[in-house]
Amino acid sequence: MAELFLARAEDDGVGLRFEDERWSWRQVVEACRARAALLEHVRGPGPFHVGVLLENVPEYLFVLGGAALAGATVVGVNPTRRGAELAGDISHTDCQLVITDVAQAGLLQGLDIGASVMLVDGEEYHRTLAAAPALPAGHGPPPAEALFLLLFTSGSTGAPKAVRMSHGRMAGIVAGMAGSFGFGGTSVLYCSMPMFHGNALLTCVGPAVASGATLVLRRRFSASGFMPDVRRFQVTYFNYVGRALTYILSTPPAPDDAENTLRFAMGTDASAQDIASFRHRFGCPVVEGYGSSEGAISISPVPGMPPGALGVPVDDADVAVVDENGVERSRARFDSDGRLSNPSDAIGEIVNRSGAGPFEGYYANPAAEAERTRGGWYWSGDLGYRDGQGYFYFAGRTTDWLRVDGENFAGAPVERILERYGPVRVAVVYAVPDPRTGDQVMATLQLDDGAAFDPDAFAAFLAAQPDLGPKWVPRLVRLREDVPLTASGKVDKRPLKRERWDTTDPVWWWPPGERTLVYRRFTDDDAARLAQQFEAHGRQAYLHA
Repeated sequence: MAELFLARAEDDGVGLRFEDERWSWRQVVEACRARAALLEHVRGPGPFHVGVLLENVPEYLFVLGGAALAGATVVGVNPTRRGAELAGDISHTDCQLVITDVAQAGLLQGLDIGASVMLVDGEEYHRTLAAAPALPAGHGPPPAEALFLLLFTSGSTGAPKAVRMSHGRMAGIVAGMAGSFGFGGTSVLYCSMPMFHGNALLTCVGPAVASGATLVLRRRFSASGFMPDVRRFQVTYFNYVGRALTYILSTPPAPDDAENTLRFAMGTDASAQDIASFRHRFGCPVVEGYGSSEGAISISPVPGMPPGALGVPVDDADVAVVDENGVERSRARFDSDGRLSNPSDAIGEIVNRSGAGPFEGYYANPAAEAERTRGGWYWSGDLGYRDGQGYFYFAGRTTDWLRVDGENFAGAPVERILERYGPVRVAVVYAVPDPRTGDQVMATLQLDDGAAFDPDAFAAFLAAQPDLGPKWVPRLVRLREDVPLTASGKVDKRPLKRERWDTTDPVWWWPPGERTLVYRRFTDDDAARLAQQFEAHGRQAYLHA
């Protein structure tokens, strides 16, 4: 990565744009060299790990490049973490320094993080920048195997883990992407996804450095600010993760939406419906891939694949869909409308039977690493299915399994069905405990702005869906103005599972014993009766789990 930054040292093309400011690539590299000198100047004993707690501001890029040149490891700190969890992230990764600003520094107040703190908008930082001697002439770039990044996983399914990423691994990914997508000096890459996450660094920031494209940074994602930014900066490409496309599509349409400079977008976790709608409205193709910070399994789209498919594995890896015992699941079958007809037989965990591939391990977490690589395979923790032609499809996380009346199924296929209902913008399906045994299905719905929930129309819609299994029908439906998201934009089901029906949000339910599918408002009396049933069946502990 140091070599990729240095390759831009004589490049006078526009390298970085942020709000009303711009830098040539030559100026960007000069700024990176100054940060490299600063990091070396303040370096202490122990691992040369530098935490960065910033929004998408130019200083983040300068520190990233400075760390590459100095041989430091950057730890992207998640600003949505709080208290002991935030302190644990920093101390676990052995940060000796955290670089932040006044706006974010309050998150660290009163925490024992075991690291010094420097504010990029403080006098000390600028004094140290000015006083730090340049790196000596003999200070060459780090070797390819040197650790460059510690990337925390999104934490959507459990405690985040710090993924190791070497200089060589990152350089190979970003240079390969820049080449395969034809990025160059006339490309304008727009990054509003958070830079502490691998999606931003590997699919936007890094490829811009590798190709000499112009990188446009936005502090944080804004759906309403997206198209104005595209027009202002003449954006040709952007990356996304999670529900970003959903929120852009929810903005009021304009007759000139398709008159823009966008050539394509790339990301993960968008629905097939959103991908199609985005292309239709904005004239911008969307490339949906499958991958993770670990990098052990990569599935890429290919021409001619069916709608909704992720694609096929890259590098001829032996990727399969298996049950908990490692037995390969049946291939998916579809009805005449293209809907999955054998989910209970086809859905399983996506694994790489070739091994862990480029995965370089988790930092100081051997137990999690062993769990991921048990039996010589890499277990992704993601659910999917595979059709007869070998195309893979995503079906959620392993933590999204539900068990209702003895039937196991994944939440993602149910979510896709619910999102066909016109007023629904986002559907989140998850398990809540049943008072007798197993789970009940609960769904949280985020409706389009101004839309009202019609329980009879919703029930009629569900009854008309031929691929909605009888045990998949939501027993409880919660309505929220917005669904909780992780900092990287993925849906965070954990608070919804934790709160269940104990919420001030409107909750509707299909009462047990009602043979006809009908929803009515869930009341405090209903909650009290449910609690009595849990106690009667000795399952009251599940209400406090």
